Amino acid sequence: MTVADDSQATMRDRDGGPLGIVCGGGSLPFAVAEAARTRGRRVVLLALRNAADGRAVAAYPHHWIRLGEVGRCLRLLRAEGCRDVVFIGSVLRPTPFQLWPDFGALRNLPLLLRSFRGGDAHLLAGIAHVFERAGFRLLAAHDVAPAILLPQGALGRIRPGARDDADIARGLALLRAIGPFDVGQAVVVADNRVLAIEAAEGTDQMLAKLAEWRRLGRLHASSGAGVLVKAPKPGQDQRIDLPSIGPQTVAGAAAAGLSGIAAVAGATLVAEPEQTAAAAADAGLFVVGVTADGRMP
Repeated sequence: MTVADDSQATMRDRDGGPLGIVCGGGSLPFAVAEAARTRGRRVVLLALRNAADGRAVAAYPHHWIRLGEVGRCLRLLRAEGCRDVVFIGSVLRPTPFQLWPDFGALRNLPLLLRSFRGGDAHLLAGIAHVFERAGFRLLAAHDVAPAILLPQGALGRIRPGARDDADIARGLALLRAIGPFDVGQAVVVADNRVLAIEAAEGTDQMLAKLAEWRRLGRLHASSGAGVLVKAPKPGQDQRIDLPSIGPQTVAGAAAAGLSGIAAVAGATLVAEPEQTAAAAADAGLFVVGVTADGRMP
């Protein structure tokens, strides 16, 4: 990202009012919170129970909420003076019967139920619409914290080889093909063979499955071959649910015996970039940001 881009992001995310961050698991919510604080903006976390890191949440002004407490969430944001809201962090997708609906959720029940009838992007778009209809402005996490976007090129000194480049191109083509079905944002390809496609289990569990198959002798791809490829879905609202990688992703790729990770630069979030690069170097893996058609510097 250029200095000009960063300046534009700063202008988009600063209007003098507090920033509400509806946060799930992982470290990304706190990277966003720190970036906002650095720019002089007050942040208020609305932390999801059984998802957000309680110890990290305690360092910020915060409220704990349950999935489904839509009305309470809107009231808290208004009481805190928040106009702008960021949704960030991992959450295990619930069923409608696992929610704690309050009156605000019941008022929006037809929309929420329709939103559940589809993939994650469809569900999140429906939730975003509820907040926008209530008068809030949704910001992308990377508008607030541009540094969490994956840059183009390799993180570190290890770069993909010709065989990896072919696997990356095939993985991106596959993700473009399945994107309209709102399935997942990740695939694993080795020697032009598709080993796994992310579905409801998520990236970490997909990689854990491959590691288990390798341990049981059911995965016949040679160790050190194969790439985890991640990309946003075509037409996806990039304010919510961009693909992400981090040290845990690197550990999973290493356990699965892969050669590296490739994701679309400028459209992938990186949790703890320095730690991610260090973990990749220690594991002998590449982590690379590519264009949507697989090119890199």
